[in-house]
Amino acid sequence: MHMTKKSIAAGALLAVAVLTAGCSNSTTTPAASDTSSAPETNATSTLTVWVDAERADALAQAATDYEAQTGIAVDIVARDNSTLKDDFIQQASSGSGPDIAMGAHDWLGELTTNGVIAPLELGDKASDFLPVALDASTYDGIVYELPYAVENLAMLRNADLVAEPAANFDDMIAKGTAAGVEFPFVVEQGENGNPYHLYPFQTAFGAPVFGRDAAGSYDPTQLTLGDGTAFAQWLYGQGSKGANTISTEITGDIAKEKFTTGQAAFWLTGPWNVKAAVDAGINVAVDAIPSPGSEPAQPFAGVKGFFVNQYSDNKVAANDFLVNYLGTVDVQVALFESGGVLPALTAAADAVSSDPIIAGFKAAGMDAVPMPAIPAMGRVWEFWGIAEASIINGADPDATWAQLTADVQSAIDGS
Repeated sequence: MHMTKKSIAAGALLAVAVLTAGCSNSTTTPAASDTSSAPETNATSTLTVWVDAERADALAQAATDYEAQTGIAVDIVARDNSTLKDDFIQQASSGSGPDIAMGAHDWLGELTTNGVIAPLELGDKASDFLPVALDASTYDGIVYELPYAVENLAMLRNADLVAEPAANFDDMIAKGTAAGVEFPFVVEQGENGNPYHLYPFQTAFGAPVFGRDAAGSYDPTQLTLGDGTAFAQWLYGQGSKGANTISTEITGDIAKEKFTTGQAAFWLTGPWNVKAAVDAGINVAVDAIPSPGSEPAQPFAGVKGFFVNQYSDNKVAANDFLVNYLGTVDVQVALFESGGVLPALTAAADAVSSDPIIAGFKAAGMDAVPMPAIPAMGRVWEFWGIAEASIINGADPDATWAQLTADVQSAIDGS
């Protein structure tokens, strides 16, 4: 599906603020004389932007405004999200492809390894983004992504069953049990486990997957996953030979069914499941994730944004379009309305947080950390869930966690 700015302009959601580089987040469009000439670049005819189909309309007005102010047309091309990354790497490496591509922050390791994205100059606007969004968009100390959305887990609560948020994990189980339902709490697992959903609890015991270097980047030589013995012991205690609050028999579909039918008081999940709960008539409240340990429960944050093609002849214009047009309140709110994911720009996130559900995910995300984008992370996933599932089902927690750490370290060393 190919869409030009003219063909999608009718579907635009909101007007877009035009800003000069390094200016504030004002949503007032400047006079044409403020940006009367295009940014200095070798090719000034057209910027090509790849996005998924759901985001195309939200960028229409920004494309129109940018051409009006600079004379550079913006061609919005809707692509299949499932193949967008691989197509971008292949075409950019061959000297073609778009000037800008939409994508997820955890693509950064692969995109930088392939040398297909250029650093982004945010200038003074860097501080305008949610800290976790800027953190996720940075790789080896360099910002490569203009973030537009932040997604993380939170605790959904049936407010008709439990009136107040839980103070900690044990309090949540107590409140859920007192509600008299089948399950005080549900979280997706399945026979192979689901470490993404358990990660907030793991971090509560001071055991992130990787440590960070002096620049704040995840460091593959610091496998702090090995510090998770206390978490493993706690997980064993929640499993089949303990309290049975976490079970591999609870799949994603079962967790959804139990909460949406009022048989579970709390549900650890993401914003993608809120609509199902609301549509089922559940009085949904969204809380921060209650910690079972001495530290905050820190869910992974997934950040979506835009990258500039390293081989583009329009890198200066592409940077200008991203920072000063897509990095504005109106466009980020329009992108939010197209997908329902919290905006990355702080002012835009604040603007949509009058909705208590959105505000709840925003508050829960204050403790979120970016999912590591380093290539070594791929070596963790293949062992992590299986080990956690084994512990939940009664395997020795100390020995199982030690073997997990050894397997992951061996895989990293051999990669």
